[in-house]
Amino acid sequence: MSAFPNLPESIPRDHVLPVDAKLPIAVMQEVFDLKNGSQHVEHAPPAKADLSADPQVNGVHTNGVQTYGEHKTTAATWQLHDTPIENQRPIRVIVIGAGYSGVYCGIRIPERIRNCELVIYEKNDGIGGTWYENQYPGAACDIPSHSYQFSFNPKPDWSALYAPSWEIRDYIEGTAKKYGADRFMKMNHEVKDCEWSQEEGKWHVKVQQPNGEILSDTADILISARGLLNNPQWPDIEGLRSFEGETMHSSKWNKSYDFTNKRVGVIGAGSSAIQIIPKLQSIPGCQLNCFIRSRTWISPPLGQAVADRMGMGDKHEFTPEFLKNIKNDPRAWHDFRMMVEADSNNIHSITLKGTEMQKGAQKAFEEGMKNRLARKPEYYDYLKPNFSPGCRRLTPGPGFLEALVEDNVSFIRDKISRITPKGIETQDGKLHQVDALVCATGFYASAAPPFRTAGLNGYELKKHWHTRATNYLSLATDQFPNHFFMLGPNGAIGEGSLTMMIESTGDYLVKAIRKIQKDNIKSMVIKPQRVRDFTNYCDEYFKMTVYMDDCQSWYRKDGQGRPSDRVTGLWPGSTLHCIEALRSPRWEDYEYEYIPESNGAESNAMAWLGNGWGVNQMRPEVREQELAFYLLPMFQERDLGVPVQGKPEENEQYVLRPWSY
Repeated sequence: MSAFPNLPESIPRDHVLPVDAKLPIAVMQEVFDLKNGSQHVEHAPPAKADLSADPQVNGVHTNGVQTYGEHKTTAATWQLHDTPIENQRPIRVIVIGAGYSGVYCGIRIPERIRNCELVIYEKNDGIGGTWYENQYPGAACDIPSHSYQFSFNPKPDWSALYAPSWEIRDYIEGTAKKYGADRFMKMNHEVKDCEWSQEEGKWHVKVQQPNGEILSDTADILISARGLLNNPQWPDIEGLRSFEGETMHSSKWNKSYDFTNKRVGVIGAGSSAIQIIPKLQSIPGCQLNCFIRSRTWISPPLGQAVADRMGMGDKHEFTPEFLKNIKNDPRAWHDFRMMVEADSNNIHSITLKGTEMQKGAQKAFEEGMKNRLARKPEYYDYLKPNFSPGCRRLTPGPGFLEALVEDNVSFIRDKISRITPKGIETQDGKLHQVDALVCATGFYASAAPPFRTAGLNGYELKKHWHTRATNYLSLATDQFPNHFFMLGPNGAIGEGSLTMMIESTGDYLVKAIRKIQKDNIKSMVIKPQRVRDFTNYCDEYFKMTVYMDDCQSWYRKDGQGRPSDRVTGLWPGSTLHCIEALRSPRWEDYEYEYIPESNGAESNAMAWLGNGWGVNQMRPEVREQELAFYLLPMFQERDLGVPVQGKPEENEQYVLRPWSY
């Protein structure tokens, strides 16, 4: 018998709404008009036939279900929207950058958002972001590679526990191609200007194309996936441009330059310099002058506990037997990944002042540095900081201390006064003649991008962040609607998996895109008070950490890339803390403006309810799976969970991860 008591059994359809049928509201409006004696019947356009098509919209690739067009009623005060509740209205997203963050956006946005035009602009001619740009000798991951990959695309055959940059670059590019993110990428397209129009609810973006011409583009949503370490910071030293020899930044490496029998000046003591120096020291005839003013800790390799448990010692390349085993034994591979991740998440207390782990780590660092500098023990006194390990980025630096004590390396502590055409002059009056100058001097971290970004009323991000890059959860800031950041200020981590933080941020942003689309939102901007609240939270949290010790670090930069007394580079907590914080967005922290009604009626903030139908019910040909999806195991396990008999509260799923709304 029919589920509807008053509906004859012959009436129900095998599938809902044939191609030429009127939409539900149109039918309702026609009945209303006839009852009231109206001679004019106005209804909405018919339903589209192919809801899973993959059309070309304005020459740009899109992906999937289309919405049903404008709604029309005769009411002038308030109107129902004639679209199923899913409301997959057309929406356009621009992503800036094709590194880890941009690739993740290029995978998840088309996977989860329908009827979305997506374009990813990348200023380089290849995929990889910072791993594409940093191709200096010795460039490598300083955490276990298995904790620096996408959770859904694990790579079992990393060549070493700390993979070289080229291997990470290949992995990012391979992931982009494997999951189709490269379809949306435009290489050698450098963003030059971004401006928000509140009247239109659009971002207007100017992009320099490979031929030098400027392309004007628009989008509903703008995502900056540039990362924190993107804009090279050259040293502010008098005469830098006067040097007549070869000059290069660590992120702008000249791979064709031959360092053999050359005198080389290296400026900097950060992670890049620490990786570069051992490689240059080993080149025949190369004489290094290392200008190191900053004191720094050289740590044991991050993840050394994993290496020790595997019996690797200080040899971090994997044996063929190990690679074969984890490739052919899924259980062994899973156990190894779990061990690496658990180890990285188990050392959070090393960042908190006064903890036993923090004090033990400092003692281990001291002993390790003394042993490695035994040939020139005075170097230990030169390098040992008066701040705790971790205040600056912890860098294992395999081979760095050993290279520093070699005869072809000069450790120069005097401050540089100026650079001359022939070399570097220090404050003691000595001229150090060099043939090549390597500037391993970092990046403008936690600063506005080099191009103009103008939000509400033309207010520019450079001005907004002039003093400090204030933000909300690292992914948004006030005054800039529909603009989000991947690895924005306060978006990195001192320990733990950075890629899991990228995934968590990306998932949050996809939810925001979907909300803007589904709820007919024109403008979504974080409330200024929430930005202030998060800023206050960061300042209070970091007071108890090693990051506030007296050191200079890219973790602490003001809005112009200068040293600051506030931590603007790191997330205020652990990786697990970040994952949970971004799990369920607090939509009440945002202010909204909805798309105005076409007939001038009052804005309908409940437009997301649609017309009472679900999109699956309106397909021309519907499958059982689409009408009863909630019974499929994938949804039972993922969304609802299968309760434990007798005592559902003992479900291991909620023991491992507490439930969240």
